[in-house]
Amino acid sequence: MNKRGVGRVLGFLLLLTAGAQLLPLIVDLIYGEGDWSAFLFTAVFGAVAGWCLMFLGRNNQDLRHREGFAIVTLGWIAVGLLGALPFLITGTIPDVTDAVFESISGFTTTGSTILTDIEGVCRSHHAIIFWRSLIQWLGGMGIVVLALAILPLLGVGGMQLFQAEAPGPSPDRLTSRISETARLLWGVYLIFTLLEALLLYLVGGLPIFDAACHALTTMATGGFSTLNTSVGGFNSPAVEWIITVFMFLAGVNFSLHYLAMTGRIKAYARDDEFRFYVGVMIAGSALVLLALFMADAVETVPGAIRDAVFQVVSIGTTTGYGTTDYVLWPPLTHAVLLLLMCTGGCAGSTGGGIKMMRVLLLLKHAHVEMKKLLHPRAVYTLWFNERSLPASLPTRVLGFFQLFMLVFVFGVLILTLAGRDLVTAVGATAATLGNIGPGLGDVGPTSNFAFMTGFEKWILTMLMLIGRLELYTVLVLFLPSTWRKV
Repeated sequence: MNKRGVGRVLGFLLLLTAGAQLLPLIVDLIYGEGDWSAFLFTAVFGAVAGWCLMFLGRNNQDLRHREGFAIVTLGWIAVGLLGALPFLITGTIPDVTDAVFESISGFTTTGSTILTDIEGVCRSHHAIIFWRSLIQWLGGMGIVVLALAILPLLGVGGMQLFQAEAPGPSPDRLTSRISETARLLWGVYLIFTLLEALLLYLVGGLPIFDAACHALTTMATGGFSTLNTSVGGFNSPAVEWIITVFMFLAGVNFSLHYLAMTGRIKAYARDDEFRFYVGVMIAGSALVLLALFMADAVETVPGAIRDAVFQVVSIGTTTGYGTTDYVLWPPLTHAVLLLLMCTGGCAGSTGGGIKMMRVLLLLKHAHVEMKKLLHPRAVYTLWFNERSLPASLPTRVLGFFQLFMLVFVFGVLILTLAGRDLVTAVGATAATLGNIGPGLGDVGPTSNFAFMTGFEKWILTMLMLIGRLELYTVLVLFLPSTWRKV
């Protein structure tokens, strides 16, 4: 393990996070609430720590896969700890465990919160609420991918990092240079964020602060809101439909968005995963709507359609916004939403979960295995986007799915041993491992995680990291061979 090289890049990530403190600092100066010193201290502390790591980590050795895994995981932990300082210094979240939980929840775009009165905090700490939203936006595309656009200036190659961090089983390289790929993806990300903020402000009628915060957390599929009752608190169909559209876009592979912006709009229709993603969202919305009608839980048809589509897209993309308390919905809707919590968005999107591509490949593999029962001597090939796939790929995807379920069962068992009821344990584990935010039971859309013990919060924090970094990136660091000298 090239530990000095790892430390150098970690230092650079801390410098980036320190620089990001300037934005909430400016917000606080605008509102004049006196929190600017907390962000200034965090910026200085992060810059000094980052510079020291970069200075001590000077070397000319190349980074390999093992260093890539270490940088991604340790980097996320480092920026999460640094991001917790403003909460602690301002006293908005005085407990260390709670502050780290909130910060990691933000950077991993999970959206689970321990704040019980978000609006109360917002009235006197606008900069803190903006910081909550900003860390989700940074984590959405990945603060490590952001660094890839600048790492070549340090003489460090970035392909290992991109493979370890990019949200999907096979990240697309839009260009031959990984730094250029990172810039393109962030460019698309920024354009969508600005467009949503403008629509929420001009069409939805939201104040500019609320519009900006919700645009940041929508495109990150994070779900932090400025209201205690989330998006439903605005009581605006226009706002809900705008956010629904952008949640859907955030759940799509950003490579497709780039191709569409360069005139290749047919890339959407040609992509197998995108078509599957659309089908899942339509089918999920239809099932939820049908369950609501069958249970006679519909007040108005337009309202029911809006609630069903919004909640399915919100949970399916792992954003986690809420417009209604779906815990009160019929049991069938709970089953649909729980499945969507695990599947997540497309590979290459900002969503969490298993990813649509893996689910689709598992279904294709199951179909081939059934055909082999009828024709044992036949040779079948898996196809994806008109290309044949390596025979080893289904095995790797199946291995990921099995590991995901093992971690999921581990989380449920730990929470039930801690005294939680089964529904809450399943909901909390799915919400954090899938990076969704709200779950089921006592952690539903109208609740939060403040009531949980410190031990439970640390377990859920670990699940957030494991889920956001797609299991292997974190778990591989527990192998002794990762740290041995080669």
